[in-house]
Amino acid sequence: MPGNEENAPRINNEITSSQVLLVDENGVKVGVTNTIDAIRMAQEQSLDLVEVAPMAQPPVCRIMDYGKYRYQLQKKEKDARKKQKVQALKEIKMRPKIDDHDFDFKTKAVKTFLESGHRVKVSVFFRGREMSFLNKGEEVLNRVMAECESVGKCESKPMMEGRYMRLLLTPLSSSPKSKGE
Repeated sequence: MPGNEENAPRINNEITSSQVLLVDENGVKVGVTNTIDAIRMAQEQSLDLVEVAPMAQPPVCRIMDYGKYRYQLQKKEKDARKKQKVQALKEIKMRPKIDDHDFDFKTKAVKTFLESGHRVKVSVFFRGREMSFLNKGEEVLNRVMAECESVGKCESKPMMEGRYMRLLLTPLSSSPKSKGE
């Protein structure tokens, strides 16, 4: 039954008010009418009487095809969800003594994430005595920034968080590229 949902508008016999401000199917304001007469007018046209503004005095009701109305609302919600951009936070971990090939491979992954519209957190993990060579980790992160400046920008300078030195990169372009491009 159409009126079961919590936020669904009341239709036909579910309308409790004795009088309503009636709007016909073309959007023309008919005026204040008895609810029973308004329901009868809607049924004569094989349509529904739908309460569109229940808080108004008197409530505003419209003659329309309720099924078609619900379908159009669902379609609008689906389009809105489709246009929503989900921006995930990806993380790439590196070491201060990273090999060139590994660095290139991981930097390529960072670029791919940035091009597809994701934010990327690049982390350099220090173990043991490596903590005394923090400048090595900063050099690695600066190299990543230099390599990725064409597709992303750095939100802040590299910062230490425990044994990790971290850097956050955000994409430059607002439109992510599709896989086919």
